Amino acid sequence: MYFAALLARTEDGWEASDMELDDVESLSDLIDLARSAAVDDDTVVALIEQEDAWFGVVRVDGEEDPRYFVSNASAAARSSYGSMLTKELLGSDEEDDELDDLDLDGTEDGEEDAVAAFTDEDADEDEVGGTGAEPVPAGPLGDPGLLDDLGVTNKQLMTLDGDALSEIADSLGATEVLEAVR
Repeated sequence: MYFAALLARTEDGWEASDMELDDVESLSDLIDLARSAAVDDDTVVALIEQEDAWFGVVRVDGEEDPRYFVSNASAAARSSYGSMLTKELLGSDEEDDELDDLDLDGTEDGEEDAVAAFTDEDADEDEVGGTGAEPVPAGPLGDPGLLDDLGVTNKQLMTLDGDALSEIADSLGATEVLEAVR
């Protein structure tokens, strides 16, 4: 069971909204959803938890690159929404795969060096046990300092467990608004 909420910073404090995860199919969908909740391009914090297994924090500040933190990467990687975060944090090869589909080797459309293509694929599979994937570490992953300026220190974030989202909301001064959408 997942719980997800967006906390948008405003001049008057924080506004919370329930995040409908059914509409989130990719990390870019999640980022777009967070940006759409922003008031005057101010900070938005997306909070996601799966029971007591893991929690994730995504921070979006205007058009800056989002920042991510996952409390337990190995547990998160086994869930659909957590795997989006862990793949991003570990540097997923999905973008590289999209680039591989493009004709960047200088050949004309339709031309292909079949021997080179075969050799490149074989070489990739021979590296790192054939999967090319980086192992998911047990424990926290990401930027534990992403909420430092908002009142949740690196040390606090790294040691949270149990009802972590409530503790984060408490430190942000957003307990009441988060509980209203819970």
